[in-house]
Amino acid sequence: MANRTLYHGDNLKFLRGINTGTMHLIYADPPFKKNRDFHATPDSIAAGAKFSDRWRWDTDVHPDWIDTIKDDWPGVWQVIEAARIASGDDMAAFLCWLGVRLLEMRRVLRDDGSLYLHIDHTAHAWVKALMDGIFGRKQFRNEIVWFYDDAPGRSNRYFPRKHDTILWYSKSEQWHFNDGDVRVPIKPASVKRYKTSRTIGGKSYIGGASAVTGKVPEDVWPMPVVKKNKTNKESTGYPTQKPLALLDRIVKASSNEADFVLDPFAGCATTPVAAERLGRQWIGMDIWEGAHEIVLQRLESEGLATPQGNGGNKLTFGDVHYSTAPPVRTDDKQVASKVLNLKVQIPEPPGPKMSRSEMMDVLIQNDGQWCKGCNRFFDDRLYLELDHNTPRSDGGLNHISNRVLLCGPCNRIKSNTLTLSGLRRKNNELGRMAK
Repeated sequence: MANRTLYHGDNLKFLRGINTGTMHLIYADPPFKKNRDFHATPDSIAAGAKFSDRWRWDTDVHPDWIDTIKDDWPGVWQVIEAARIASGDDMAAFLCWLGVRLLEMRRVLRDDGSLYLHIDHTAHAWVKALMDGIFGRKQFRNEIVWFYDDAPGRSNRYFPRKHDTILWYSKSEQWHFNDGDVRVPIKPASVKRYKTSRTIGGKSYIGGASAVTGKVPEDVWPMPVVKKNKTNKESTGYPTQKPLALLDRIVKASSNEADFVLDPFAGCATTPVAAERLGRQWIGMDIWEGAHEIVLQRLESEGLATPQGNGGNKLTFGDVHYSTAPPVRTDDKQVASKVLNLKVQIPEPPGPKMSRSEMMDVLIQNDGQWCKGCNRFFDDRLYLELDHNTPRSDGGLNHISNRVLLCGPCNRIKSNTLTLSGLRRKNNELGRMAK
């Protein structure tokens, strides 16, 4: 996988082709679940760019995604089910679509890596819960508010919405934060608050903020939006373009020179441009067929590349790679996910992979509609759920040879810690076994 590569197509297949633990920083700006279509400004350099931000459970959710989440990330599935009950099928479909991609993003991050996920109020609460389920609540670092007072839109019916949210999670308890690279000047009116002085490493600090480099910005970032007009050099006309200043700060804060920065929703190439300007390696992905051309145009407009180069530090357009084929993993499909970091790695038996629905059909056909945890028979199969005999956390396989049918109460008692025999012992203690 080469530096400066843009992959064209659905990012899930590209993410699945990246080796585990290789990315230092991911910035993801997915659809926000706005239930509308987005189009670029017709006469802009991004003319023709469009995407749909509408979601349906019956058309946008692949059964394999459900199987993956149910089998290995039960906490994530509970978030999706709760969203389905509280906010409808369309919200659950969006979370399922986003969730399988976030699982891959977490996998490809290095242990000291970070993910910044850009979202707004529409699905913020559910996405935060989803991220907690995937990364773990303790890996939440910041909720950053990007405040843009200059954006159009006023209301006399509610307080005008003038901000997006960026959720920052780290892969582990170790993460990069280059505070010295993102400091901002202290406002003159605030200097009087920094009265105590100290010296650290030969530098003079006032009240914890460097007198030379200023202070680390708080978690509210006032930054103007990219105005869509021809006089704005930065504007591409892309419908959801983010300002370079925003990505500059994120890249500076959570990566170092030569680190790999990944943007799975590269859009109009703001992340690749920011990464290139700051001496980082980058990988972009986007489903829009014009993404490659706009990367080249933006690099050229920033003075970073020319069609033929000039023999100096500028790139040639040929230095930016384009691919519709996913990278090929060379790490033996390592998972590097806490919930899948099994105590014993056992390969699944050969043969075709069965879906959860197919496994249920086979088990019911062979054994009938009995709960193996409490020995109760159910006339309706809807009361039965598929679970593992030996939990995944103990090395249990997703194969049908390690599957059992349980009723809902037994499945909740068993959770992801008990074996089937442990569940039956627990039911005996509680007096829940059928006579």
